[in-house]
Amino acid sequence: MAIGKPKVRRINVDGKLAPGVYAKDVILHIIRHLGVNGGIGYAYEYGGSTFDNFTQEERMTVCNMAIEGGARVGYVNPDETTFEYLRGRPYAPKGADWDAAVARWKATASDADAVYDDIVNFKAEEILPTVTWGITPAQAVFIDEAIPDPKNLPEKDRATAIEAIEHMKVTSGTPVDGLKIDVAFLGSCTNGRLSDLQEVAKHLKLQKGRKVAPHVKAIVVPGSQGVAAIAEKMGIAEIFREAGFEWRGAGCSMCLGMNPDKLVGDQLCASSSNRNFKGRQGSPTGRTMLMSPLMVAAAALTGTVTDARKVFGIQ
Repeated sequence: MAIGKPKVRRINVDGKLAPGVYAKDVILHIIRHLGVNGGIGYAYEYGGSTFDNFTQEERMTVCNMAIEGGARVGYVNPDETTFEYLRGRPYAPKGADWDAAVARWKATASDADAVYDDIVNFKAEEILPTVTWGITPAQAVFIDEAIPDPKNLPEKDRATAIEAIEHMKVTSGTPVDGLKIDVAFLGSCTNGRLSDLQEVAKHLKLQKGRKVAPHVKAIVVPGSQGVAAIAEKMGIAEIFREAGFEWRGAGCSMCLGMNPDKLVGDQLCASSSNRNFKGRQGSPTGRTMLMSPLMVAAAALTGTVTDARKVFGIQ
């Protein structure tokens, strides 16, 4: 069977994100606009000044979810941020081997005059904290928006929207801000990195004894054993425990309903994971809303989907 020529879509995000807006919001915003099938047949090359200024871990959050947009792969061209992230790590080359590796990596970057099959542009300042309301990562809105009416959506999206509204037990026109949650999951390969845990812990520490809402089960699952060990040594784990979160061992956990970490019945989960498909978190009737780690923490404290900027006084 003949395989068609691979296509590359360049996705530029330019400008500076507002405080309280994160890489997770960026990728949810991109998928919202391009769709879960928009990337079929493409590789997504992410660029622009926003990505230039992202840390390597922020870049990985976005690239991790390229598949959620249907793309074959997602990448950011290697640069000094990439090299400094890898330098000195246990399995990174050393000495002359390091210099040779950096030279090879630099050679893989797109040329300045590269021609792309498609280019899409976004402005960072237009992106707000974003949450999903449905059963695909593309069914997303800003925290100050409401559940859409299917009849106002493009015809190709209406059937899935009707299915999503029924499954999620929500009503068109209802604000997402204020929806009651049952579970808060902070973790996954998308957002269980050390920088994610540090950012949330920084804000939790300023809450002066505020605890997870009594009716919410909140768990934190580091993305790797290495991340867990560093976070525990830094005192991050204790900050979460003091706020009422359960600190778990590293792994996939509730991202895919592993072991006992599953939704029960139609519980609604605020999740920093990458997928919100039906049954993804262990219950066929369970409901998942994707959002940034800090938005998950805000939902855990208030018991509802809410704007983390207001909860943590971010301006």
